Amino acid sequence: MKRTSALRAAAAALLLTVGLGAAQAMPASAVPTASAGLLDAMRQDLGLTARQAEERLAAERTAARVESEARKAAGGSYGGSWFDPGTGRLVVALTDRAEEAEVKALGADTRLVRHSAGALDRAKARLDARPAPSGVAGWHVDPRSNSVVVTVVRADRNAPAVRAFVERARETGPVTVAETATAPRTYAAGTVGGDPYYTGNVRCSIGFSVHGGFVTAGHCGGAGAAVRGWDGSAMGTFQGSSFPGDDYAYVSIHSGWWTVPVVLGWGAIPDRLVKGSAEAPVGASICRSGSTTKWHCGSVLAKNETVNYSQGAVHQMTKTSVCAEGGDSGGAFISGDQAQGVTSGGWGNCSTGGETWFQSVNEILGRYGLTLHTA
Repeated sequence: MKRTSALRAAAAALLLTVGLGAAQAMPASAVPTASAGLLDAMRQDLGLTARQAEERLAAERTAARVESEARKAAGGSYGGSWFDPGTGRLVVALTDRAEEAEVKALGADTRLVRHSAGALDRAKARLDARPAPSGVAGWHVDPRSNSVVVTVVRADRNAPAVRAFVERARETGPVTVAETATAPRTYAAGTVGGDPYYTGNVRCSIGFSVHGGFVTAGHCGGAGAAVRGWDGSAMGTFQGSSFPGDDYAYVSIHSGWWTVPVVLGWGAIPDRLVKGSAEAPVGASICRSGSTTKWHCGSVLAKNETVNYSQGAVHQMTKTSVCAEGGDSGGAFISGDQAQGVTSGGWGNCSTGGETWFQSVNEILGRYGLTLHTA
């Protein structure tokens, strides 16, 4: 029996037992919606009081539900949506006021825009088909600016190749140019101690348990690569892996190891039970668990971004304000108790800050026909 797996299983059982006991002992209104550790992490990383964090988590759960309903109600007029922390409500962009009343009736605010989400997605897709110079960090559809945002590395913004890419981008549709100080990079690392997994001389982090194994980042290992656990013993094998283009992988585990629906809190918070994979909207709070920098929180900044790593572009990524460092690759992004994705890469660190991207867990589950292990 593996020590870490046993601890995780015990933690999951304890959380389930305590949670059920508390629900029976207290009135529904008194049952906390988040652990003290999670609230403390949101206070530290998002500057919220415990009460503000509780209220925001509740509002974000509502916004996630409203988002799917509003998209259907808006139809072809849908221009994207995002969570507004200031109002605690979802904002839905519309190209036609005819759907405004129906969307507002769902509990969302609205904003009239010129371009539909479909038109912006098509403009971005045309960029995805073109190679980008290293001075272009990435591009994504931004519903708030109703445009495709192309992010360039500040030091290279006037390079001929970068300027040419931006000019071509403007021909595909509405484009806004943003700058970043540093190009994105993946977060794999050389072998060090801790509670990671290893492939070759690379250390990465487990993402989410699925029945039969776990999901993680594709750049951590190719299909067929052997995986070692925290103790160096044989743990599993990469059954599928994609990078670049995508950045996800599926690892099957050997006997003696088993999966639990838990994301490690590393002592900063109690380990988190995973109860589903409902996608959080832009603007929602989100936290990340990794074997190097442990537990950190931030907000969802953008979705469906193409990130231009030195190894090649990766598509359909979600950008966050959460920091990360080498060895955190593959680790879990979670919003409340809902799995979001696996850590890919970013820029910066957890001392001075930065931004990190993840690949959607639902995309990985669909690609390999996997079932998320939930509590």
